[in-house]
Amino acid sequence: MTSPAPFASTIPRPRTIVTADPELDDLNSMIRFLLYGNEVEIEGLIYASSRFHWRGDGAGTTFFLPDREYDEPQTSWRWAPGERFIDDAVDAYAEAHANLVAHDPRFPSPERLRSVIREGNVDFEGDTSAETPGSRLIADVLLDDRPGPVFLQLWAGPSTVARALRSIEERFRDTPEWEAVHAAVSAKAVITKFASQDGTFDDYIAPVWPGIRVIEVATLAWGYMARWTVPAADHRLLSAEWMRDNVTSVGPLGALYRVWGDGRQMVPGDMTDYFHLSGLSADELRAQGYKVWIDPQPAGEWISEGDSTNMLNLLIPGLRGHEHPSYGGWGGRYEQTSEGADTWGLADAAFDPGGGWANSRPRGDEGSVVRWFADAQADFAARLRWSVTPRFEDANHHPALAIEQGIDLRVAAGQDVRLSARVDDPDGDDVQVRWWIYGEAGTTDAALAAVDGPETTVQVPADAHAGDTIHVIAEASDDAAEYPLKAYQRVVLTVTAA
Repeated sequence: MTSPAPFASTIPRPRTIVTADPELDDLNSMIRFLLYGNEVEIEGLIYASSRFHWRGDGAGTTFFLPDREYDEPQTSWRWAPGERFIDDAVDAYAEAHANLVAHDPRFPSPERLRSVIREGNVDFEGDTSAETPGSRLIADVLLDDRPGPVFLQLWAGPSTVARALRSIEERFRDTPEWEAVHAAVSAKAVITKFASQDGTFDDYIAPVWPGIRVIEVATLAWGYMARWTVPAADHRLLSAEWMRDNVTSVGPLGALYRVWGDGRQMVPGDMTDYFHLSGLSADELRAQGYKVWIDPQPAGEWISEGDSTNMLNLLIPGLRGHEHPSYGGWGGRYEQTSEGADTWGLADAAFDPGGGWANSRPRGDEGSVVRWFADAQADFAARLRWSVTPRFEDANHHPALAIEQGIDLRVAAGQDVRLSARVDDPDGDDVQVRWWIYGEAGTTDAALAAVDGPETTVQVPADAHAGDTIHVIAEASDDAAEYPLKAYQRVVLTVTAA
């Protein structure tokens, strides 16, 4: 059996560029990201620096910031000689590629991915003094003729993106085109960032490019502190047993994934990195000189994918989470902040990017993120199975789901709106459809006549106002015995004037 054409193949896929530093959670996020290469257009994979990782300039230049955890000048900081973690992930992907395309031909070739790997501004934290291959790639994409948006994922510091924007400014600032270029780039770029891991966002991007949409995606839910926010019922998805059965034993990509006590240290002698060790208490690690900032876990357990919230709303096309920050998706739902004209923060964040870990717990439960955690882990496990399964018929695949009436509907106050789901399954599995209203994403309440089955009716309130919206989610689940999967469609109902 050959794989069918992807159900959503006619829907434009989000364009995105990833900038990442060599933190182990960036590697783990990169592995997940590559397994969704069929759902996005990957325009760049760029090595970047941050306050936590920088390479140095190779000339012995020292660099010192007194408010950091080191107290002596450094020629580099937590950056291994010859660092190639992005290349390593793409090499593992290359080993799995022939299997992946059996399940979806849209997976990009390894050659395509290698062609967009670049080195960004990695010499020192926040250094934008010179253009780099990475900054030039970003600038070229932002200036190309294709309509936006382009999602710039900052898994590291903003300096490479800042250099790209500075280069655009230097090229056009004193020309008649500057105003139009500035407006076009501002409308095209969407920055998602896990905090500002160097000073270039506040010092340059925010004041010079205030029209760029910026989404602060800092969470605990996908990071080192996941156990604080992931529901107790889902803690099994962080366990050594689950990780072994579903991730680390599954092909070259799974084998590369980092877990507690796996014996691999990011940089030999890095006293902030003790994740490769197992069987030692926090006090025993401190006695060895390690700077312990999160309690050690049993060998084989989840460590972190802290930067995955940068990408998660891009990956599930039916949820449409990338269309607007307020919609919500696997990466959470966002609310506008007062920090800029188009700046957004997680609606129920537990982590305060400006306040540090000590101020993380009281703010929120990150419910808009963790509500999807089990679905995301199940999907990840299924995709890893694709990576080791050469025949389409030997793995499970997502149901195909569409809404007959369309996904953007104009409705009237008091109207009963019928919705019908068309559903099919490429593997012949039975599929159940569940309907629910994403109340926080809309602006008015509504009732559903049915929550289960292929059809429902949305009862629009009689007192709804023109411009009010109702977000209805159709969720299709197959009944595969192993690695069941879901598909989604979001229908947005907008109330019109009488």
